Amino acid sequence: MNKILIIKICFVAVLLSACSSKKDKTLVVQSPNLDFEFMLKIDDSLSQPFYSVNYKKKGVVGDSKLGFVLNTLDLKYKSYQIANVKQVENTSIDTSWKPVYGEKNEYPEIYNESLFRFSDSDNQEIFNLRVRAYNEGIAFRYEFLNNEGDAINIQSESTEFSLPPDAIAWTSTEAQGKIVKRPVSSIKEAVERPLLVKLQDSIFLAIGEAALVDYARMKFVNKEGSPGTLVSELSSEVIGNSPLKTPWRFVMAAKKPGKLLEHNYLILNLNEPNKLEDTSWIKPGKIIRESTLTTKGGMACVDFAVKHNLQFIEFDAGWYGNEYDDASDATTITIDPRRSKGPLDLLGVIKYAKSKNIGVVLYVNRRAMEKQLDDILPLLSSWGVSGVKYGFVNVGPQKWTSWLHDAVRKAADYKLMIDTHDEYRPTGYSRTYPNFMTQEGIRGDEESPENSMVLNTIFTRMIAGAGDQTNCYFAPRVTETMGSHVSQLAKAVCVYSPWQFLYWYDRPEGSEANEEGAGGNKEFIKEVPELAFYDALPTVWDDTKVIDGYPGEYAIIARRSGEDWFVGALNGNTPRDINLSLDFLEAGKNYEAIIYSDDENVDSFTKVRIEKRKVSLEDDLVFNIKNKNGLAIHIKAL
Repeated sequence: MNKILIIKICFVAVLLSACSSKKDKTLVVQSPNLDFEFMLKIDDSLSQPFYSVNYKKKGVVGDSKLGFVLNTLDLKYKSYQIANVKQVENTSIDTSWKPVYGEKNEYPEIYNESLFRFSDSDNQEIFNLRVRAYNEGIAFRYEFLNNEGDAINIQSESTEFSLPPDAIAWTSTEAQGKIVKRPVSSIKEAVERPLLVKLQDSIFLAIGEAALVDYARMKFVNKEGSPGTLVSELSSEVIGNSPLKTPWRFVMAAKKPGKLLEHNYLILNLNEPNKLEDTSWIKPGKIIRESTLTTKGGMACVDFAVKHNLQFIEFDAGWYGNEYDDASDATTITIDPRRSKGPLDLLGVIKYAKSKNIGVVLYVNRRAMEKQLDDILPLLSSWGVSGVKYGFVNVGPQKWTSWLHDAVRKAADYKLMIDTHDEYRPTGYSRTYPNFMTQEGIRGDEESPENSMVLNTIFTRMIAGAGDQTNCYFAPRVTETMGSHVSQLAKAVCVYSPWQFLYWYDRPEGSEANEEGAGGNKEFIKEVPELAFYDALPTVWDDTKVIDGYPGEYAIIARRSGEDWFVGALNGNTPRDINLSLDFLEAGKNYEAIIYSDDENVDSFTKVRIEKRKVSLEDDLVFNIKNKNGLAIHIKAL
């Protein structure tokens, strides 16, 4: 029997045998605007290729190795000796594309691309390195394109990102974990992507991956003996056949962290275009979660949705039994008695909702999905369900990455939209399958985060794409631990999600009584005036501007839908004066700004002040926002 071989594949552009000079060689790919440079460097003395990245002529990623450890039973890998590299393709793209929905109604896609082909001494192709230099950042991926059907087993990936040890990073070891600010050199456990890093000259980087579809998830760890040099850590080995293309690894850079967030469409650009011919059934919208699992509660949520311009209600865990019991059958309506006494006529609620043009989303835990997916999807579609929330999905290893994206594709076959919960973080697949509406992978309101933690989330996690924050409005935690009621309004603007849960722990009048209350909330929703902001709020946008902000401290984000603008300002632990220029408004037009602010002197349950002002693009709005407070503004064209 052949023994398993472990071979370190070093990406060498030109070995001594193929080079007449002992000097190092550098091959460069520049972005169209010349802001970014990717440099593939060959160090002959080490017979080792490196890459580095420049931003505005400054080095932001130092010399970093490329490579893999391959595991194979195929002895032919033993003879692979990389001898040559050729820059065989050079392409320039200057275009744009219109998403089914998004943070903008059109995204630029402008880049220069080069393909580097590595071959052995017999000129036999071994692998390619594809590099794109966008105006927003650099991306590269490895491609194994040798003989069709050849087996490839990647034991680990050795891609490095060399950063100064004293650079500051905002890290979390879990997708829903706390985000901690610390030196890059102190990173011990694997940390999540995208990773936000601040260099000492006030340049901000975002490092991560895109188009993770059939591969193992990447995280970052410090290279042993080289503090500050991060190396990719895969969550499992990768097994595939040629052609095999890895996910993209990207490096974005900007002078302000808000610009990285504003450029997060780069991750979408690195994914394949929309594969669905008919997208008319894909509907963004606002959602109320039905927590009582009763007919009465479901009907009340539908009526509330109609009254307050919501598009969906969602039945969470328990409608088909104990979600944690492998024996529970998600093709039946069998209430978990620990969650509800019922009764629940689920099909009757779905029918009633449909008559009111309200969609219904149902939660299904991974335990049921993994064994019943091919039965569940057509059944729920036949019931008239609009979408499914996949719960507690397995993430990380290649097996589960492949399974989940296959489950998204299967859902599209039945015109079902998807919200994936728990540890999954997006890498842009909603461009390819836009029925993939949103996902968690976020420290949302279920964890009662203070504003400062949400502000970390906005400038880190949200670079990856849509995040289901599970907003609530009336739960006690809003003022007891998190922030304020206007903070909740502002978060619905600042945290983008095409499916926006606005009432995660809130129950409308007419719902079933619940002594314990969802999330500790025993009260019903109160018809306070500021709900008009939620009523008017869209969930997808024609334009987005990150006006200002800093992780953990504050954020001001403006988004446009049609002629209307919505502004959210969220503040951390320090009172702050802000001067909001309205220069993003259209010249020659007059507007009315409806301003929602926190005010302890207001005689209302939620202490929200509402005022109206006539404004134009020449105006500035000046406010003092207290710690843990927020500001929400709806600017309407007159």
